[in-house]
Formats: sequence, C-alpha cells, structure tokens
Amino acid sequence: MIETRSVVCRYGKTTAVDGVSLRVGRGEYVAVVGPNGSGKTTLVRTFNGLETPERGEVLVDDKPVGEDLVAARQAVGMVFQDPRDSFVAATVRADVAFGPRNLGLPTEAIQRRIEEALAAVNLEGRGDERIDELSGGERERVAIAGALAMNPDYLVLDEPLTGLDEPARRAVCSRLAALHEAGTAIIVVTHDLRGITAAAERVIGMDDGRVVVDTDAVAAREQLAALDVYVPPEANHETSRPPP
Repeated sequence: MIETRSVVCRYGKTTAVDGVSLRVGRGEYVAVVGPNGSGKTTLVRTFNGLETPERGEVLVDDKPVGEDLVAARQAVGMVFQDPRDSFVAATVRADVAFGPRNLGLPTEAIQRRIEEALAAVNLEGRGDERIDELSGGERERVAIAGALAMNPDYLVLDEPLTGLDEPARRAVCSRLAALHEAGTAIIVVTHDLRGITAAAERVIGMDDGRVVVDTDAVAAREQLAALDVYVPPEANHETSRPPP
C-alpha cells in the first residue's frame, strides 16, 4: 500500500499539495485527475521520494519513503510526462537494462528482466532499435518497459497518453490494462479519461492541492467536468473525441 498522511508540498509561497491523506492498495488501478496546477504530479512524485513533503509522511508498504529511497523506487516505478526525460541510452535494450544493471543484478537476471519487460509492452525482438527512430506511442511503451524492468509493485505514469494518436493511445491503454490484470498497481495522472474509465477502479480528483473527488468516473462525472477533466460520454465509448 502507498499511503500519504497529511502531506504538504510547497514551492516557495505556493502550496502545491495541501494536507493530502490517501491510500492506494496493491493491485489497484487509479486515475489521478485535475486541471494544470492542481498538485497531482507533485503528489505522485512523493510516492517514491522524487519530491519530499514539507510536512506529513509518505509510506510504501508501511515503510516511510525517506528512510529507504532505494526500496521505495524499486517498489514504485515512475514514467514521466515526456518519456524522453527518462531515456538514458540510444537503443531500446540498453535503456531498459539501465535500472536492473544499477541494482547490481547478474547478467542473466538483467536479460530476463529486459525480455519480460519488452514482452509486457509488445516490443519483443526490438531491443536493438534506436529510440529516436520510434513513434511517440512506441517511446511511451519503452519508458513503461524501463520502469517494469525494476519489477515495481506500483507503476505511476504521468500523462502517458498526451500527444498520442488514437492507435497509440489504444495500445498503451491495452498494455496498462494487461499489467493491471497481472497484478501491478497502476496509477495514471491525466486530465483526459478516454481509454482509462473502462479499466480504472477509482478516480481521485484534485484541485488547488487538495483531494476533492474520490470515487469512480461515472459517479463523479459532473464533479470531474467542473475540474476540466474530460470523461467519455459512456464507459463503453472510450475512443470518443473530447470537445474542442
């Protein structure tokens, strides 16, 4: 379980997260939504110590994040809003290998994790391809594979669908749903629930640094619309286009 207890994060005089307490259980699929500046990205970055709260506490599986950052970052994988921010190598295989190699794993274990991670995002046999020659959706899947190679219990993705065309969006959403079915907790930060409502079990809505909604997308439709979050007209019509 990821748990935040009265977490406060500030940037100068601006309060980004204002006393947030919540829990995300193992195996949950959660969407964290809200307008720009609502605090959602800052909040999820506290889950593995990328942001340190000014007040409050964050625990992963009952252990305070600040006491063991390595353990927190193994348990909570993070995929950034722009996947290019996380790439450290030129080829798919080398990038996915980076995390396991830094854990000091033996070569056999690293190779096994690479193959399993690439299979999970449907990129088998493409380890030698250059990342800069991939499409946006493929780069997003490489970023997810890099996080998966750390064998996280929780996978956090910050706006993973932004800028993707419809086929790429569907491919990424399908991969996330499959990972969830396999037991990985999925936490998606987004302002557009297309492709997410059918899979997400819970929606956490944020505004001005606080949690203002915590339910499912259908029950919270009007509240989410007030937060400038796009909810598809029906859960079964995930590919509906948002209004211009």
